[in-house]
Amino acid sequence: MFVVNKILFLHIMLIDENYLIRLAQGQLNILEKCPRQFQHTYLEQLYSPADPQHEEKQLLGSRFHLLMQQREMGLPIDNFLSADTQLQAWISGFAEVAPEILELANQDIFRESEQYRTLQVQDYLLTVVYDLLLADNHQAQILDWKTYPKPQNQTFLERNWQTRLYLYVLAETSQYAPENISMTYWFVQPEGKPTNIKFSYSTAQHEQIKKRLDQLLNKLRQWLTQYDAGQEFPQVPEGNKACEYCQFAVRCDRAYATHEFSTNNSSSSTGNNLLDLATIEEVSL
Repeated sequence: MFVVNKILFLHIMLIDENYLIRLAQGQLNILEKCPRQFQHTYLEQLYSPADPQHEEKQLLGSRFHLLMQQREMGLPIDNFLSADTQLQAWISGFAEVAPEILELANQDIFRESEQYRTLQVQDYLLTVVYDLLLADNHQAQILDWKTYPKPQNQTFLERNWQTRLYLYVLAETSQYAPENISMTYWFVQPEGKPTNIKFSYSTAQHEQIKKRLDQLLNKLRQWLTQYDAGQEFPQVPEGNKACEYCQFAVRCDRAYATHEFSTNNSSSSTGNNLLDLATIEEVSL
């Protein structure tokens, strides 16, 4: 009954221009990787049992995001730090490697943590949340905290919809030219100092993302209409490696995929890095 209501709700949103479908980077990543996985995850609300280790890492990541937000707001964080040596180590690492991130008293720079922005494109409301936005009269920087290991190949992170969407939305919703916008991922490691990957932006990239976004959203509208009529979303071709790490492999008649996604996210191969990044959701505070 829940699935039927979900389908009806989506149908109403598609035919009534007063309603918009909200999409974030996580949905776009899965939609681009495998439309059928998008169907199972977001339309049918199907989930595999949670991995306790994954939940523990997510909880630690949430605590770090909350710590950075409270600090940015000028609220006390001593209780956080005294109760968690890992958080202490991460803050100390930032103070050593990038002290400018922790400097709040600079009247010439606009700073805001957990900044929420939306952009309407077609029948969709694209949403982003910037962990920290730094801006002045000339340029704007998006900072994002990650509590998983730095990818071996940053190309996969560049292709991730978080990078593309975050840069695109900021350019579309501000006065900054794409060339004056950047995004930096900071990876706080279990051991060692924080490291980062920075992406610049350009007008050419902006136009490429706009084109790809329009194509993907047009396909989604078509697939939703067909799904409302009883047709499932497309599957990836037989033999696609994505099926080997998907929790819906058996449901999709890809029985050769014997490993569950949650137990196969090793960072030893660049292929796995891409899969991991495509399914990581933003931390909500």
